[in-house]
Amino acid sequence: MEQFLCDRLLDSTQPISERFRALFSLRNLKGSAPRDGLILAARDSSNLLAHEAAFALGQMQDAEAIPALQSLLNDLSLHPIVRHEAAEALGAIGLESIVPSLENSLVVDPAQEVRETCELALSRIHEFSSATCDDAMQRSPFLSVDPAAPASSCSSVGELREILLDEERGMYQRYAALFALRNNRGDEAISAIIDSLATSSALLKHEVAYVLGQLQNKAASDALSRILRDAQEHPMVRHEAAEALGSIADERSIALLEEFSKDPEPIVSQSCEVALSMLEFEKLGKSFEFLFMKDPLVES
Repeated sequence: MEQFLCDRLLDSTQPISERFRALFSLRNLKGSAPRDGLILAARDSSNLLAHEAAFALGQMQDAEAIPALQSLLNDLSLHPIVRHEAAEALGAIGLESIVPSLENSLVVDPAQEVRETCELALSRIHEFSSATCDDAMQRSPFLSVDPAAPASSCSSVGELREILLDEERGMYQRYAALFALRNNRGDEAISAIIDSLATSSALLKHEVAYVLGQLQNKAASDALSRILRDAQEHPMVRHEAAEALGSIADERSIALLEEFSKDPEPIVSQSCEVALSMLEFEKLGKSFEFLFMKDPLVES
């Protein structure tokens, strides 16, 4: 099964949606074969697939992936979205030995979104290695390994909103406020998250779109649609907006995904294609089957 998944993941003749099915399936497995397959995929010619493979390695928190992720981060020939995801994955793994490579890229990487990710990852490693961040803070109700621990639950929604919208605040503080608002899930909290899409930081904006996808709240549809339609927006932001619209999945969102599945930016068009494929499985009542649970080439 693992070999089938790795072969499918790395087969560039397969539709991108099928390769993503293999990637998501491998992310749920442990061991060297899934890790090695994802490491190879992180060098794929599809920047979308490569960045998702790096993200998966971070979610798996496999320390054996550190050298490969550091190599991705240091390779300035790669698309910034891939280097960004490598930095975030290193922060998710969270070992002190990672700090020097992040500090180096914080200085030398030409892309602001990558430098901001390194700043974020360094703050995460510092906080999660200290006594101030307990196990409860590390567990996300959405089962994701988040780039920052949520801000204190003692903070009001108004206070969290102020921090999130403050362009002068450090990136880690703003991310912490974002995840605290996400975990709140109330209408006022969701409104604050939507308003933060006006930030100047592409990095924060892409994370906001990701969070709105987790929340699956239709109140975000208009704002996400505007982002997807904006050809001047950073591809990493438009990509997350497309995935979030796929999670919301109302009729207008689906129509928009179909329209932008032909976008000239591959990161965007492929995101729409993957989102539509996942929705098709849900429509057929087979959302669980989007993951390969057994080798289709082996008869039951």
